[in-house]
Amino acid sequence: MTAPARTERLAGDPAGHPGLSRLSDPRLLRTLSYVDGKWTGAADGRTFSVNDPADGTPVAEVAALGAEAATRAVDAAHRAFPSWKSRRPQERAGILRRWHMLMLEATEDLALLMTIEQGKPLAESRGEIAYAASFIAYYAEEALRVNVEGVTSHLPGAQMSVSREPVGVAALLTPWNFPSAMLTRKAAAALAAGCTLVAHPSSHTPLSALALAELAERASFPAGVFNVVTGEPAPIAETFCADVRVRAVSFTGSTEVGRMVARNAATSMKRVVMELGGHAPLIVFDDADLDRAVDIAIDAKFATSGQDCLAANRIYVQRALYPRFCAAFAERVTRLRVGHGLDEGTEIGPLMHAQAVAKAQAQIDDALAHGARRLTPERAMPGPLFLAPTVLADVPEEALIMREETFAPVAALAPFDTEQEVIARANATEYGLVAYVVTRDGARAARMAQALEYGMVAINRVKITGAPIPFGGMKQSGLGREGSRHGLEAFTDLKYVCLDLG
Repeated sequence: MTAPARTERLAGDPAGHPGLSRLSDPRLLRTLSYVDGKWTGAADGRTFSVNDPADGTPVAEVAALGAEAATRAVDAAHRAFPSWKSRRPQERAGILRRWHMLMLEATEDLALLMTIEQGKPLAESRGEIAYAASFIAYYAEEALRVNVEGVTSHLPGAQMSVSREPVGVAALLTPWNFPSAMLTRKAAAALAAGCTLVAHPSSHTPLSALALAELAERASFPAGVFNVVTGEPAPIAETFCADVRVRAVSFTGSTEVGRMVARNAATSMKRVVMELGGHAPLIVFDDADLDRAVDIAIDAKFATSGQDCLAANRIYVQRALYPRFCAAFAERVTRLRVGHGLDEGTEIGPLMHAQAVAKAQAQIDDALAHGARRLTPERAMPGPLFLAPTVLADVPEEALIMREETFAPVAALAPFDTEQEVIARANATEYGLVAYVVTRDGARAARMAQALEYGMVAINRVKITGAPIPFGGMKQSGLGREGSRHGLEAFTDLKYVCLDLG
């Protein structure tokens, strides 16, 4: 941490990142937290650095707030809750629609900020902004559908109804790999339900969240409804979890950290939504079209440079197709273009931090030590946080990469013989977020969908997520769902009313 002045460094500052000069709206680069409708620095002036992971270039110094500021944010959200809750759903929906419109208008700037702080290729960043905005549009409509339902009375002379009411203040803890979409997916649902919120973005990627707060302010969210607190994760998250006025916590991140958040939230019996790690199998049967199967594997493994809980970590290919698949897949991976996310044509960007590179390299070394074969060449990388896209074949189940989540552009391949065998291998994990299946046999596809112990199953395609679907996993991959009407339910309590008619 450093302690420069509390003023914001905006685009155009000659000391800033050169990519920031491309911002058409410099005010979207915010470096102060947003609390109770005000842009707020740390009382002691403390900041933390945000750097471009592709080349280490400094991007911004962002306010490093702590527990005291987190409490002030909860104070503001708690004060704002009664008024926001009592607004007509149509009013809340109207503000959400304005926020959605402003996001779409700022797509290029928001994507630019994301690529500079997160590293993903600019085309992927643009796609994430569209994806993020879609949740706001969806929940603007869902705000109108939180209806009272009648209950057929089992008691004489009684009328019964069940309604959904907002739980209160919601705390949102968001990750660095999808810094815009993970915030809007949570926030739009909470706001549509009538909750107010306090959000804490990853300290690796706070600029995306702060830009969304700037747009939320322009959309006329009342003061205190939408708060973003930047700084050290532990004191902020622990304050949110300990405060009894916070009634729901929604977290996206690793399973290990999710367990800690859930334990802390349990002390005050908060509602928790946990979107945690994944260890997705991709299962290719020998009746699959080879080119189509390779396309699916490339997309499922290498989006966001492999830094995705939905990434295909374990690729199982039926033995008759295995040699041809290995050759075709490795050839495609070798041609993936590595570079800065702002460079035209970049397909693989940097990893987020040095620990991620070290973990991926350790998984590669361990797999080779267990007898795996490397099918792609090592090549020079443009910076220390880059890792060459790697394909490992004949990876045994005891290798680390087959047992741990892999947040890197490293693909592990293994052959299988029978359907029953691959089901057992695919399910032999504590994770259960998503599984992929490639086959032209319809009956087999149906059997696999039933047998795989995952919250989501993708058959013959990769893109399956979106605002209308309930995103989430089984086992250690999470609790609850995000997106769809089920994502809104997490921020509401059921209230039952029994009225005597006599």
